[in-house]
Amino acid sequence: MKSKINQEISVVSFYNARNQRAQPYAISWQNKDYTVGEIGYHHKVYDGKICHHIFELVDSEQSLWFRLNFNTDNLHWTLEEVSDGNAD
Repeated sequence: MKSKINQEISVVSFYNARNQRAQPYAISWQNKDYTVGEIGYHHKVYDGKICHHIFELVDSEQSLWFRLNFNTDNLHWTLEEVSDGNAD
């Protein structure tokens, strides 16, 4: 089931100079750590002058889907949505 969360979370990310790409590596949410598996989608959204990087990804066990928002103005990560893949 997909749920709207809109909660700030802790994220470990890295930058790959060869690919010139930054991406999340691990997420900490509700006292549990998740290693990022495949990133299915990444795009930018602008709210005025503020750029938000949106990542849609699954954990390494492919049990949960996450939608993350990285705000480039304050450098905060927000978990916008999560889904376990089951129907509502």
